[in-house]
Amino acid sequence: MFPAQALAEVMLARGWRVRLSTDARGARYTGAFPEAVEIVQVSAATFARGGVLAKALVPLRIAAGVLGAAWRMVLDKPAVVVGFGGYPSIPALAAATLLRRPRMIHEQNGVLGRVNELFAKRVDAVACGTWPTKLPEGVEAVHVGNPVRAAVLDRAGAGYIAPGDYPMELLIMGGSQGARILSDVVPPAIAGLPMALLRNIRVSHQAREEDAERVANYYAEHGISADVQPFFNDVPRRMSEAQLVISRSGASSVADISVIGRPSVLIPFAAATGDHQSANARGLVEAGAAILVPEDMANPESMAQQIEMILTHPTAAIQMSNAALSVSKPDAAETLAGMVEALAEQGKSK
Repeated sequence: MFPAQALAEVMLARGWRVRLSTDARGARYTGAFPEAVEIVQVSAATFARGGVLAKALVPLRIAAGVLGAAWRMVLDKPAVVVGFGGYPSIPALAAATLLRRPRMIHEQNGVLGRVNELFAKRVDAVACGTWPTKLPEGVEAVHVGNPVRAAVLDRAGAGYIAPGDYPMELLIMGGSQGARILSDVVPPAIAGLPMALLRNIRVSHQAREEDAERVANYYAEHGISADVQPFFNDVPRRMSEAQLVISRSGASSVADISVIGRPSVLIPFAAATGDHQSANARGLVEAGAAILVPEDMANPESMAQQIEMILTHPTAAIQMSNAALSVSKPDAAETLAGMVEALAEQGKSK
Protein backbone atom coordinates (compact mmCIF):
# COMPACT_ATOMS: atom_id res chain seq x y z
CA MET A 1 0.00 0.00 0.00
CA PHE A 2 2.80 2.47 0.79
CA PRO A 3 4.32 2.48 -2.74
CA ALA A 4 0.82 2.79 -4.21
CA GLN A 5 0.11 5.72 -1.92
CA ALA A 6 3.40 7.37 -2.86
CA LEU A 7 2.66 7.06 -6.59
CA ALA A 8 -0.87 8.36 -6.06
CA GLU A 9 0.47 11.46 -4.30
CA VAL A 10 2.82 12.24 -7.19
CA MET A 11 0.25 11.56 -9.91
CA LEU A 12 -2.29 13.82 -8.21
CA ALA A 13 0.32 16.56 -7.98
CA ARG A 14 0.88 16.16 -11.72
CA GLY A 15 -2.82 16.65 -12.40
CA TRP A 16 -3.89 13.05 -12.87
CA ARG A 17 -7.05 11.40 -11.56
CA VAL A 18 -6.26 8.33 -9.47
CA ARG A 19 -8.37 5.33 -8.54
CA LEU A 20 -7.22 2.61 -6.14
CA SER A 21 -8.56 -0.89 -6.72
CA THR A 22 -8.20 -3.23 -3.74
CA ASP A 23 -10.14 -5.74 -1.68
CA ALA A 24 -11.85 -5.24 1.68
CA ARG A 25 -8.69 -6.20 3.60
CA GLY A 26 -6.52 -3.74 1.65
CA ALA A 27 -9.10 -0.99 2.08
CA ARG A 28 -8.41 -1.04 5.82
CA TYR A 29 -4.96 0.42 5.14
CA THR A 30 -6.03 3.34 2.98
CA GLY A 31 -6.60 5.89 5.74
CA ALA A 32 -3.50 7.92 4.80
CA PHE A 33 -4.28 8.05 1.07
CA PRO A 34 -5.10 11.52 -0.27
CA GLU A 35 -8.84 12.25 -0.19
CA ALA A 36 -8.80 12.81 -3.95
CA VAL A 37 -8.04 9.12 -4.56
CA GLU A 38 -11.19 7.17 -5.38
CA ILE A 39 -11.06 3.84 -3.54
CA VAL A 40 -12.93 0.97 -5.15
CA GLN A 41 -13.29 -2.38 -3.41
CA VAL A 42 -13.23 -5.42 -5.68
CA SER A 43 -13.79 -9.10 -5.05
CA ALA A 44 -10.44 -10.89 -4.66
CA ALA A 45 -9.19 -14.01 -2.91
CA THR A 46 -6.18 -16.23 -2.33
CA PHE A 47 -5.70 -19.96 -1.91
CA ALA A 48 -3.35 -19.20 0.99
CA ARG A 49 -6.17 -18.39 3.43
CA GLY A 50 -9.32 -20.06 4.68
CA GLY A 51 -10.70 -23.58 4.78
CA VAL A 52 -11.77 -25.97 2.06
CA LEU A 53 -14.97 -24.06 1.20
CA ALA A 54 -13.16 -20.72 1.06
CA LYS A 55 -10.53 -22.18 -1.28
CA ALA A 56 -13.23 -23.68 -3.48
CA LEU A 57 -14.78 -20.22 -3.88
CA VAL A 58 -11.51 -18.50 -4.80
CA PRO A 59 -11.90 -18.83 -8.62
CA LEU A 60 -15.47 -17.50 -8.44
CA ARG A 61 -14.48 -14.53 -6.29
CA ILE A 62 -11.57 -13.67 -8.58
CA ALA A 63 -13.79 -13.98 -11.66
CA ALA A 64 -16.34 -11.65 -10.09
CA GLY A 65 -13.59 -9.16 -9.30
CA VAL A 66 -12.22 -9.30 -12.86
CA LEU A 67 -15.67 -8.75 -14.38
CA GLY A 68 -16.34 -5.81 -12.05
CA ALA A 69 -12.96 -4.23 -12.81
CA ALA A 70 -13.42 -4.77 -16.54
CA TRP A 71 -16.83 -3.10 -16.53
CA ARG A 72 -15.41 -0.05 -14.76
CA MET A 73 -12.56 0.12 -17.28
CA VAL A 74 -14.97 -0.07 -20.21
CA LEU A 75 -16.79 2.93 -18.77
CA ASP A 76 -13.77 4.90 -17.54
CA LYS A 77 -10.96 3.85 -19.93
CA PRO A 78 -7.95 4.31 -17.61
CA ALA A 79 -4.82 5.59 -19.34
CA VAL A 80 -2.59 3.19 -17.35
CA VAL A 81 -3.15 0.40 -14.84
CA VAL A 82 -0.33 -0.16 -12.32
CA GLY A 83 -0.18 -3.29 -10.18
CA PHE A 84 1.81 -3.45 -6.94
CA GLY A 85 1.56 -7.19 -6.35
CA GLY A 86 -0.52 -9.27 -3.99
CA TYR A 87 -3.76 -11.03 -4.84
CA PRO A 88 -5.90 -7.83 -4.57
CA SER A 89 -4.16 -6.58 -7.75
CA ILE A 90 -5.33 -9.58 -9.82
CA PRO A 91 -8.76 -8.22 -10.85
CA ALA A 92 -7.47 -4.89 -12.19
CA LEU A 93 -4.43 -6.39 -13.95
CA ALA A 94 -6.46 -9.23 -15.45
CA ALA A 95 -9.14 -6.81 -16.66
CA ALA A 96 -6.51 -4.50 -18.16
CA THR A 97 -4.96 -7.50 -19.92
CA LEU A 98 -8.31 -8.60 -21.35
CA LEU A 99 -9.11 -5.07 -22.52
CA ARG A 100 -5.53 -4.41 -23.69
CA ARG A 101 -5.20 -1.27 -21.62
CA PRO A 102 -1.63 -0.01 -21.00
CA ARG A 103 -0.40 -1.76 -17.86
CA MET A 104 2.70 -2.21 -15.74
CA ILE A 105 3.75 -3.72 -12.45
CA HIS A 106 6.02 -2.59 -9.65
CA GLU A 107 7.77 -5.21 -7.51
CA GLN A 108 8.99 -4.04 -4.11
CA ASN A 109 10.98 -7.10 -3.14
CA GLY A 110 14.16 -8.70 -4.45
CA VAL A 111 12.13 -11.74 -5.57
CA LEU A 112 8.93 -11.40 -7.61
CA GLY A 113 5.78 -12.24 -5.71
CA ARG A 114 3.50 -14.88 -7.22
CA VAL A 115 1.04 -12.40 -8.72
CA ASN A 116 3.71 -10.18 -10.26
CA GLU A 117 5.47 -13.27 -11.58
CA LEU A 118 2.20 -14.32 -13.22
CA PHE A 119 1.79 -10.96 -14.97
CA ALA A 120 5.45 -10.12 -15.66
CA LYS A 121 5.24 -11.31 -19.27
CA ARG A 122 1.74 -9.89 -19.76
CA VAL A 123 2.42 -6.23 -19.00
CA ASP A 124 4.05 -3.43 -20.96
CA ALA A 125 6.66 -2.52 -18.34
CA VAL A 126 8.15 -3.85 -15.11
CA ALA A 127 9.60 -1.59 -12.40
CA CYS A 128 11.67 -2.92 -9.50
CA GLY A 129 12.19 -1.49 -6.04
CA THR A 130 15.09 -3.73 -5.00
CA TRP A 131 18.12 -4.42 -7.16
CA PRO A 132 18.98 -6.94 -8.30
CA THR A 133 15.52 -8.53 -8.52
CA LYS A 134 15.17 -12.11 -9.68
CA LEU A 135 13.10 -11.97 -12.88
CA PRO A 136 11.59 -14.58 -15.22
CA GLU A 137 13.70 -15.33 -18.28
CA GLY A 138 13.16 -12.79 -21.03
CA VAL A 139 11.70 -10.12 -18.74
CA GLU A 140 13.51 -6.79 -18.48
CA ALA A 141 12.90 -4.31 -15.70
CA VAL A 142 13.75 -0.75 -14.69
CA HIS A 143 15.23 -0.20 -11.24
CA VAL A 144 13.30 2.76 -9.87
CA GLY A 145 13.56 2.02 -6.15
CA ASN A 146 10.65 1.75 -3.74
CA PRO A 147 8.45 4.86 -3.64
CA VAL A 148 8.03 6.33 -0.18
CA ARG A 149 5.18 8.46 1.08
CA ALA A 150 5.34 12.25 1.30
CA ALA A 151 5.53 11.97 5.10
CA VAL A 152 8.78 10.00 4.70
CA LEU A 153 10.17 12.40 2.09
CA ASP A 154 9.50 15.25 4.52
CA ARG A 155 12.04 13.57 6.83
CA ALA A 156 14.50 12.51 4.12
CA GLY A 157 18.07 12.84 5.33
CA ALA A 158 16.89 14.26 8.67
CA GLY A 159 19.87 15.15 10.85
CA TYR A 160 21.07 12.15 12.83
CA ILE A 161 21.91 12.60 16.52
CA ALA A 162 24.55 10.04 17.35
CA PRO A 163 24.14 7.86 20.46
CA GLY A 164 25.49 9.35 23.67
CA ASP A 165 24.88 9.89 27.38
CA TYR A 166 21.45 11.46 26.91
CA PRO A 167 17.93 10.23 26.03
CA MET A 168 17.98 7.92 23.00
CA GLU A 169 15.12 6.53 20.93
CA LEU A 170 14.78 2.97 19.69
CA LEU A 171 12.14 2.12 17.08
CA ILE A 172 11.07 -1.53 16.80
CA MET A 173 8.91 -2.43 13.80
CA GLY A 174 7.57 -5.76 12.63
CA GLY A 175 5.72 -4.68 9.51
CA SER A 176 2.06 -3.65 9.31
CA GLN A 177 1.05 -6.72 11.34
CA GLY A 178 3.87 -6.62 13.87
CA ALA A 179 6.12 -9.66 14.37
CA ARG A 180 5.99 -12.05 17.30
CA ILE A 181 9.72 -12.75 17.28
CA LEU A 182 10.48 -9.06 17.80
CA SER A 183 8.05 -9.01 20.72
CA ASP A 184 9.64 -12.14 22.19
CA VAL A 185 13.31 -11.25 21.70
CA VAL A 186 13.78 -7.47 21.70
CA PRO A 187 12.28 -6.47 25.09
CA PRO A 188 14.53 -8.87 27.07
CA ALA A 189 17.47 -7.83 24.89
CA ILE A 190 16.92 -4.19 25.84
CA ALA A 191 16.36 -5.11 29.49
CA GLY A 192 19.72 -6.90 29.46
CA LEU A 193 21.70 -3.82 28.44
CA PRO A 194 24.08 -2.18 30.94
CA MET A 195 22.24 0.17 33.27
CA ALA A 196 24.37 3.14 32.15
CA LEU A 197 22.91 2.63 28.68
CA LEU A 198 19.44 1.46 29.66
CA ARG A 199 18.63 4.55 31.73
CA ASN A 200 18.78 6.69 28.57
CA ILE A 201 16.64 4.49 26.32
CA ARG A 202 13.10 5.30 25.17
CA VAL A 203 11.33 2.66 23.09
CA SER A 204 8.63 2.78 20.40
CA HIS A 205 7.59 -0.83 19.79
CA GLN A 206 5.07 -1.91 17.18
CA ALA A 207 3.59 -5.20 18.39
CA ARG A 208 0.70 -7.33 17.23
CA GLU A 209 -2.54 -6.58 19.03
CA GLU A 210 -2.46 -9.93 20.84
CA ASP A 211 1.12 -9.25 22.01
CA ALA A 212 0.88 -5.56 22.85
CA GLU A 213 -0.27 -5.87 26.47
CA ARG A 214 2.38 -8.39 27.54
CA VAL A 215 5.11 -6.42 25.74
CA ALA A 216 4.03 -3.17 27.41
CA ASN A 217 3.89 -4.92 30.80
CA TYR A 218 7.37 -6.37 30.31
CA TYR A 219 8.87 -2.96 29.58
CA ALA A 220 7.03 -1.43 32.57
CA GLU A 221 8.16 -4.21 34.93
CA HIS A 222 11.77 -3.54 33.95
CA GLY A 223 11.49 0.23 34.29
CA ILE A 224 11.87 0.89 30.56
CA SER A 225 10.01 3.84 29.07
CA ALA A 226 8.09 2.37 26.12
CA ASP A 227 5.20 3.25 23.81
CA VAL A 228 3.74 -0.04 22.55
CA GLN A 229 1.08 0.03 19.83
CA PRO A 230 -0.21 -2.37 17.15
CA PHE A 231 0.32 0.28 14.47
CA PHE A 232 2.09 3.62 14.41
CA ASN A 233 0.59 6.31 12.19
CA ASP A 234 3.67 8.48 12.62
CA VAL A 235 6.52 6.10 11.73
CA PRO A 236 8.45 8.79 9.76
CA ARG A 237 8.61 11.05 12.84
CA ARG A 238 9.58 8.25 15.19
CA MET A 239 12.20 6.96 12.76
CA SER A 240 13.75 10.38 12.24
CA GLU A 241 14.11 10.76 16.01
CA ALA A 242 15.58 7.27 16.53
CA GLN A 243 19.21 6.44 17.16
CA LEU A 244 18.55 2.85 16.05
CA VAL A 245 15.80 0.98 14.18
CA ILE A 246 15.17 -2.74 14.75
CA SER A 247 12.92 -4.12 12.07
CA ARG A 248 11.78 -6.80 9.72
CA SER A 249 13.19 -6.15 6.24
CA GLY A 250 9.98 -5.63 4.35
CA ALA A 251 10.56 -3.53 1.25
CA SER A 252 8.77 -0.42 2.50
CA SER A 253 10.54 -0.53 5.87
CA VAL A 254 13.92 -0.82 4.14
CA ALA A 255 13.04 2.08 1.84
CA ASP A 256 11.96 4.29 4.76
CA ILE A 257 15.14 3.45 6.72
CA SER A 258 17.37 4.31 3.77
CA VAL A 259 15.58 7.55 2.79
CA ILE A 260 15.53 8.89 6.36
CA GLY A 261 18.99 7.44 6.98
CA ARG A 262 19.14 5.44 10.19
CA PRO A 263 21.33 2.59 11.49
CA SER A 264 19.34 -0.62 11.69
CA VAL A 265 19.31 -4.20 12.84
CA LEU A 266 17.23 -6.24 10.38
CA ILE A 267 15.63 -9.62 11.06
CA PRO A 268 14.25 -10.99 7.76
CA PHE A 269 11.06 -13.04 7.90
CA ALA A 270 12.38 -16.54 7.35
CA ALA A 271 9.18 -17.85 5.74
CA ALA A 272 8.94 -15.05 3.16
CA THR A 273 8.49 -16.30 -0.41
CA GLY A 274 11.88 -16.92 -1.98
CA ASP A 275 13.51 -15.47 1.15
CA HIS A 276 12.80 -12.08 -0.37
CA GLN A 277 13.27 -10.18 2.90
CA SER A 278 16.93 -11.21 2.97
CA ALA A 279 17.21 -9.92 -0.59
CA ASN A 280 15.56 -6.66 0.49
CA ALA A 281 18.12 -6.18 3.25
CA ARG A 282 21.14 -6.87 1.04
CA GLY A 283 21.68 -3.29 -0.14
CA LEU A 284 21.75 -1.81 3.38
CA VAL A 285 23.89 -4.63 4.74
CA GLU A 286 26.46 -4.47 1.93
CA ALA A 287 26.67 -0.69 2.31
CA GLY A 288 27.46 -1.08 6.00
CA ALA A 289 24.22 0.60 7.05
CA ALA A 290 22.56 -2.39 8.69
CA ILE A 291 23.31 -5.56 10.61
CA LEU A 292 21.40 -8.63 9.46
CA VAL A 293 20.40 -11.18 12.09
CA PRO A 294 18.84 -14.38 10.68
CA GLU A 295 15.61 -15.31 12.43
CA ASP A 296 17.05 -18.57 13.80
CA MET A 297 19.91 -16.64 15.38
CA ALA A 298 17.79 -13.90 16.91
CA ASN A 299 17.80 -14.31 20.70
CA PRO A 300 17.98 -11.83 23.58
CA GLU A 301 21.74 -12.28 24.00
CA SER A 302 22.66 -11.75 20.34
CA MET A 303 20.27 -8.82 19.97
CA ALA A 304 21.57 -7.15 23.15
CA GLN A 305 25.09 -7.45 21.77
CA GLN A 306 24.16 -5.78 18.47
CA ILE A 307 22.18 -3.00 20.16
CA GLU A 308 24.97 -2.27 22.65
CA MET A 309 27.62 -2.26 19.92
CA ILE A 310 25.79 0.41 17.90
CA LEU A 311 24.70 2.59 20.83
CA THR A 312 28.20 2.67 22.36
CA HIS A 313 30.04 3.54 19.14
CA PRO A 314 28.68 6.92 17.99
CA THR A 315 31.18 7.35 15.14
CA ALA A 316 30.22 3.97 13.68
CA ALA A 317 26.52 4.81 14.11
CA ILE A 318 27.00 8.03 12.13
CA GLN A 319 28.76 6.06 9.39
CA MET A 320 25.83 3.62 9.29
CA SER A 321 23.40 6.52 8.99
CA ASN A 322 25.34 8.00 6.08
CA ALA A 323 25.65 4.60 4.44
CA ALA A 324 21.86 4.17 4.56
CA LEU A 325 21.42 7.49 2.77
CA SER A 326 23.97 6.46 0.15
CA VAL A 327 21.76 3.62 -1.12
CA SER A 328 18.44 5.47 -0.85
CA LYS A 329 16.26 6.44 -3.80
CA PRO A 330 14.11 9.32 -2.56
CA ASP A 331 13.05 10.12 -6.14
CA ALA A 332 11.58 6.64 -6.72
CA ALA A 333 7.97 7.85 -6.84
CA GLU A 334 8.84 10.58 -9.37
CA THR A 335 10.74 8.07 -11.51
CA LEU A 336 7.83 5.62 -11.40
CA ALA A 337 5.40 8.42 -12.28
CA GLY A 338 7.56 9.21 -15.30
CA MET A 339 7.26 5.58 -16.43
CA VAL A 340 3.48 5.78 -16.02
CA GLU A 341 3.25 8.93 -18.14
CA ALA A 342 5.53 7.47 -20.83
CA LEU A 343 3.35 4.37 -20.99
CA ALA A 344 0.23 6.52 -21.26
CA GLU A 345 1.77 8.36 -24.24
CA GLN A 346 2.62 5.05 -25.91
CA GLY A 347 -0.99 3.97 -25.40
CA LYS A 348 -2.26 7.10 -27.15
CA SER A 349 -0.12 6.42 -30.20
CA LYS A 350 -1.45 2.88 -30.72
